[in-house]
Amino acid sequence: MALSDRIVSLRKQHNLSQRDIAYALGITDQTVSNWEQGRSEPRLTIRQVVLLCSILNCSLADLDDGKDR
Repeated sequence: MALSDRIVSLRKQHNLSQRDIAYALGITDQTVSNWEQGRSEPRLTIRQVVLLCSILNCSLADLDDGKDR
């Protein structure tokens, strides 16, 4: 499953909007939309990655597709 699909799935599983994610991370909802549409990939600080995992109640491994190994 692509990262974009995992983000959408986890976000919907927790009844969160794109705006909820964006607000928590200090980014625009358009940025989250672009991730989910596969137009771009997240470019986050370590702090933001930890926060995203917390918001989505997932581990970093849950977001990783293993392609960079």
